[in-house]
Formats: sequence, structure tokens, C-alpha cells
Amino acid sequence: MISSPMARRLRLCVVAGLVATGSWVAPALAADAMATGGLTSQPIGHYDFCRLNPGECSIRPTNLAPTPMTDGLMRKLISVTAKVNAAVKPMSDMEIYGKDEVWAYPDKGVGDCEDYVLEKRRELSRMSISLADLLITVVRKPDGEGHAVLTVRTDKGDYVLDNLTDKVRPWDQTGYRFLKRQAIDNTGRWVSIRGGQQVLVGSVQ
Repeated sequence: MISSPMARRLRLCVVAGLVATGSWVAPALAADAMATGGLTSQPIGHYDFCRLNPGECSIRPTNLAPTPMTDGLMRKLISVTAKVNAAVKPMSDMEIYGKDEVWAYPDKGVGDCEDYVLEKRRELSRMSISLADLLITVVRKPDGEGHAVLTVRTDKGDYVLDNLTDKVRPWDQTGYRFLKRQAIDNTGRWVSIRGGQQVLVGSVQ
């Protein structure tokens, strides 16, 4: 992740230019939708988050159709990704809280991967995107380390918002192994993806 002030400003200027000129064009080839399995275990960090924020983990969206992919939606995804990635300084849970696997909003300007996800999800939800289409997702990076990203469900396939890049990519072009994500019909439940396995998700690298 680019962290210098100048690099962050340049990154935001490029994104702002894309948004202002409307020059973003959605990919000609749509992404595929993830194939999900049955209910699976809730990550321990999300379990603790839900104990502290029960109202956020008992939402049952009524409209389960994927959100329409438009140029306007893609501009929102790009803008929110760059904004949150620039605003939050990457720090591990151990550095912040003195323990692992604490999921929290990065209201103090620091956090690790799942904290970026929570903030992006909150901002996009405020833009009237359904929580059925904003799903916290656990993956394994190519180096084997656990990681969390935000999956955005659209009628053109599933896209990923990541704190390790400002690019909004189709999920199957990330190089990650997808393990589990929130269920679309209940914000407190999780479903498997391609038979994944338990993994810690505290990466900030």
C-alpha cells in the first residue's frame, strides 16, 4: 500500500479525475459471481464485533437481487476505496489493542484489513447500496496469510474492494483464495466459498 502523503494525494487526484470526467468504463467482460456453499462458522473477530454491535448483525435485507453495475456505481466504488485507503493508517490489532482479531471501525484513523472493510461497507451503505451486496469476505493471499476484503455483488458479477490496492477488481482476478463471506440474507451469518478453511485475517501488509 502506498503510504507517503504525496503518493496519496496523487492517487486521490487520479481517482477524482476519473470521477469528474466520467471516463471510467466498466469492463466489457463481466466478472463471474462467486459460488457459495452452506452456512459456516463466523470469524471470531466478527463474533466479538457483533456482541458489541448487535444491531449491525441482525439485519435481514429484503431485496436480495445483485445491485445493477453502472458507471456511476463503479465510480463510487473507486472513490470510496481510494478515500478509505488513504485515510486509514495500517496498524495491526496487536499494536492498537494489544491483542489479535479485533474488528472495529477505524474512527481513530488506524486499523487493519477488516477495519478498512467495515468502513468501506459503512460508507457504501450510506450511499443506499444494500447490505445484501456489501459482504465482508475472508480470503487467503498467495503467501498464505489471511486477509479480509469487501465483496460487492452486482448483476455483472462480484467485485472486490481491498486495502492493499486502490483498484476495484473482479473477485476472480485478485489472485486470492476465497474462503467465506457474509450471507446475503443475514448480516450475522456466514457462508463458505469453495470449501475454505479457518484462517486469521489480521493482515496489514
